[in-house]
Amino acid sequence: MFQYEIVQNDLTIEELLRSKWRLGKKLVHELRMAKAITLENGEQVLWSEKLKSGTTLSFTFDIPKSNYVPTKACEVEIQYEDDHCLIVSKPKGMATHPNDIWDRDTCMNHVIAHIQSNGGHYAEHVHRLDRGTKGLLLIAKHPIAKSIFDRMIEEKTIIRTYEAEVQGSVRQDSGTISEPIGKDRHHATRRVVAKTGQHAVTHFKVVKRLKQTTIVHLTLETGRTHQIRVHMAHLGHPIVGDTMYNARKTANDDYELHAIQLEFEHPFLNKLLVVKDKGAIH
Repeated sequence: MFQYEIVQNDLTIEELLRSKWRLGKKLVHELRMAKAITLENGEQVLWSEKLKSGTTLSFTFDIPKSNYVPTKACEVEIQYEDDHCLIVSKPKGMATHPNDIWDRDTCMNHVIAHIQSNGGHYAEHVHRLDRGTKGLLLIAKHPIAKSIFDRMIEEKTIIRTYEAEVQGSVRQDSGTISEPIGKDRHHATRRVVAKTGQHAVTHFKVVKRLKQTTIVHLTLETGRTHQIRVHMAHLGHPIVGDTMYNARKTANDDYELHAIQLEFEHPFLNKLLVVKDKGAIH
């Protein structure tokens, strides 16, 4: 199904799965029982055997089928793809995934159409973007990748950079907003800064000052619902057009938030991957 080249000398399969990739016990057990890992030529290898750098392992195992209903054709732009993941550019106004059985035009419906057209049947998003946010979304193409990328998101080793145009002039050139975020008791979908909320950290940097607005780049340490929108509004600089968070209404009745870059050490290719989206605000 895919191949992996050992880059660390004297690494065993057990150490690769449990220490380097830190897969869960259940997944490791399933791989062992399925005899899913062999040498490149198909020869079985003991999991406790130390492998030399440059050794290529082959992974062959049954992959479950994702439940998304494919669209007739994939109409989201693929910005990057390999055997383990793909990164798409989600359009503004499109949901990341279906919320009920009637949702058939979400980003994941388009992604599974692309996957199936290339002979696959598994695709699961690693994180999500709000409907009104456009930009880069990371998709895992097999369960091992999903498990590793989920952990990387939790450990903040996937750096997600966003660009936003916010109201007013942000006084600081850069800073960190560390305020817990919880549900608004008076609004079904709105979030607020609240002492009882979940821990949330957003870093920002001013990249351009305009007459009445400021362009900022933001990176997330956590991934709370509406995190950037809530934090910038709390700072007194809501995203332009984000009326839910008390910004002025715009002509197109929309807000300007764009996931412009994903950066991480690729766990299977052993290299730094940096993917940038097209069409930044400025």
